[in-house]
Amino acid sequence: MSARCQVTGAEPSFGKSVSHSHRRTSRRWDPNVQRKKYLVPSLGRVVTLTVSARGIKTIDRRGIESVVAEIRARGEKV
Repeated sequence: MSARCQVTGAEPSFGKSVSHSHRRTSRRWDPNVQRKKYLVPSLGRVVTLTVSARGIKTIDRRGIESVVAEIRARGEKV
């Protein structure tokens, strides 16, 4: 599963872990993404989205209809 939110566009960020001895190793911070199913009345079907926790809050605030319309306008397949 891709660690990218379809609503907010949140992606993993990269950096370094620094140990006590200051030895640096690469690491990554993944966003909190989950696969959620939403019923979209205008499409007449259930849509599965990969969304972050912030993306879920955005859908609750703006509504699934406007969010799906924005995703489709960007050219992503829903």
